[in-house]
Amino acid sequence: MAGIHITDIEAAINWWRGRAPVEAGLALPEPLEALAQVYALMVYYREVECDEVSMPSKAREAWLAWYASTPDTPCIAICSTSQGDDLCKGCGRTFWEVQHWPQMGPADKRATWRRITMESSAWRFNRYAERAAERTAQAQPADAADGPVTGSAAAAD
Repeated sequence: MAGIHITDIEAAINWWRGRAPVEAGLALPEPLEALAQVYALMVYYREVECDEVSMPSKAREAWLAWYASTPDTPCIAICSTSQGDDLCKGCGRTFWEVQHWPQMGPADKRATWRRITMESSAWRFNRYAERAAERTAQAQPADAADGPVTGSAAAAD
């Protein structure tokens, strides 16, 4: 089982900050406080990952709420694994990851997302970046799509 990377904890904290702003001098909302405690311990102990299973339940629930707002799959509907490639040219996942994606847990999926983003060699990051952005926008729930408009969607306004 994969661990949850510190950058995902940061992203979840920032997501919650946008949904539950903190007024000066007031306590943090419960989900934000739970994630902040995990983050602080990770920084203090110089850890880059936390264990999904042993994570405090309130922090895990807050992280899963953020996770639900992210795109589920990196697929851009150009799968070269169906043509025999071990690594998909479209999304960057391995054949095994493509085949087992529906059964993978959130932390494993985020670990895959992190790897393919760091590698950034898949077509979703260069040749077909616009297609990936369109598929991401279509896949996100209505409340998660309130960020800035970029790319071809911005030109249409």
